[in-house]
Amino acid sequence: MSQTDTRESALGAFLRDRRTKLDPASFGLPLTRRRTPGLRREEVAQRANVSATWYTWLEQGRGGAPSADVLDRIARALMLTGAEREHLFVLGLGRLPEVRLQADDSVTPRLQRLVDAFEYSPAIVKNATWDVIAWNRAFATVMTDYGALPPERRNVLRVFFGNPHVRAAQFDWESVARFVVGVFRADVARVGASAKVAALVDDLSRQSPDFDRLWRSNDVLSHGGGLKQLRHPVLGTVNLEFSAFAVDGRPDLGLVVYNPATEDDRERIKALIASSAEAATLRGVASPAT
Repeated sequence: MSQTDTRESALGAFLRDRRTKLDPASFGLPLTRRRTPGLRREEVAQRANVSATWYTWLEQGRGGAPSADVLDRIARALMLTGAEREHLFVLGLGRLPEVRLQADDSVTPRLQRLVDAFEYSPAIVKNATWDVIAWNRAFATVMTDYGALPPERRNVLRVFFGNPHVRAAQFDWESVARFVVGVFRADVARVGASAKVAALVDDLSRQSPDFDRLWRSNDVLSHGGGLKQLRHPVLGTVNLEFSAFAVDGRPDLGLVVYNPATEDDRERIKALIASSAEAATLRGVASPAT
């Protein structure tokens, strides 16, 4: 059996299993004259707006490769969870589905505790449009205190292009700015958020000629990780290694962690955080996540 045959067989088995575990009554379907549990194949096909014959072939492992659109419709028809939908795409297409923008921008207490656990490493969680929705004390002390900003201003791009202290903190502002805009463009396209950020882009373009110029360059970059140097108003030069991670179960959210690059950087950040008086004077004057 070829790899394709094996995958089609596994897809069919998964579809049958999910279908037979659905309760017809919850869909308003009659329970009489059902020889097997769950929905009938033709009922799933009708809900997914596909041919009943083709759906039957799909369950039998001979329907061929379905499209992403068809898999999406089948996932809705079978009321699959997010994890089950991802598994369906892996079985059907050999890849994960494209990331979907979600309306809920809240973070779970568990995720906030994770962010807070980076005691001396500044960390934030940002959504697909780069609104910052969680941060830790290290980030507020060493970089930007998003808690001191009104909610509508808690956006990486608004802070980066709207705060002159941020520009002064960069060793190579032009390079960092080009990187920021290129990664932002990739992020919003990946989750289909281009329409949602149109107002933000228009607003930034009017307020910042630099953003307008860089946005028009159409560069697309990947975040990944690297080394960031800051000119900090108290600490002087600070070296931070940054890494970006997708949040499990919410790939439209990104966790960015800035780890002190050396023991000296760590000790100086530790001392700054320990001094509440100094920390209060530094809120909102350094660099955002970039």
